Amino acid sequence: MQSTNVDVPTPDGTADAYLARPESGGPFPGVLLFMDAFGLRPRIAEMAETIAGRGYVVLAPNLFHRAGRTRPVDMSALADDSRRAELFAQVGPMIAALTPDTVARDAAAYLDFLAAQPDVAPGPAAITGYCMGGTNALRAIEAHPDRIAAVAAFHAGRVVTDAPDSPHLGVGAVTGELYFGHADQDASMTAEQIAELEKALDAAGVTYRSEVYPGAHHGYTQADTPMYDERATERHWVALFDLLERTFRG
Repeated sequence: MQSTNVDVPTPDGTADAYLARPESGGPFPGVLLFMDAFGLRPRIAEMAETIAGRGYVVLAPNLFHRAGRTRPVDMSALADDSRRAELFAQVGPMIAALTPDTVARDAAAYLDFLAAQPDVAPGPAAITGYCMGGTNALRAIEAHPDRIAAVAAFHAGRVVTDAPDSPHLGVGAVTGELYFGHADQDASMTAEQIAELEKALDAAGVTYRSEVYPGAHHGYTQADTPMYDERATERHWVALFDLLERTFRG
C-alpha cells in the first residue's frame, strides 16, 4: 500500500488531497472519498487506506480548498460543549460555500486527476462520502452521471431540505447505483426526510439501497469523534465493499 499527499488542480485553485493505492498491480478502479466537515486528518487517511487495501485507487480531496490548505482541527472540541459551537461556527461557512455548481466543478477536477493516474482502470469511478461529504457525493453523481457509477453516502445530512436545489430533487439524473447508510439518531436526516428521499428515488427509478443503522448517531464512522459507533462502522464497511464489488467486479 502506498499513501501520499498530492495537489489536485481545480478551476478555483489547488486542492490538497490524500492518494492511497495498492503497492503494485493494477489497473484498479478509482474511488473518491469525500470527507466530513472536520477535514482531511489521520482518520480520513486511514479510511482511504482501508479502501485501497481492497484493490482500489482512492483520492480523498480537501473539499474546503477554497479556504486554504488543510489545517489541523482540534477534535477534542467535539466533546466539550463550551467549544463545540465555536468549532461548528468555523466550518459552517465552508460547508455553505459548497454550492451545487462548485461541487460539480470540483468533482470534475477530482475525477480528471484520478483518471490520469497510471494504475487507474478506465471507466467511471465511485464515491464514498461521510456527513456533508455524502450529501456532496450525491450532488456530484447528479452532475456527472456518466462519470460516476456508484455513490455511498453515510450519515449524510440535509439531503432533503425545503430549498429549490435540495439534493434529493436532482436524483432523476442518476444512472448509477446509490447506497445510503442513515444514522438512526440524526436530526439532520429524520425519518420523515428519509421517507421523502426514498419517495424521490422510487419516482425517478434509481437503483438504490437505503438503510437505517439503529442507535447510531450522525458521524458514526469517525473514530476520532464522540459519535463513533464501532458496530455501525463495521456494517458500513460491509455495505461499502458490497457496493464497490458489485459496481466494478460484477
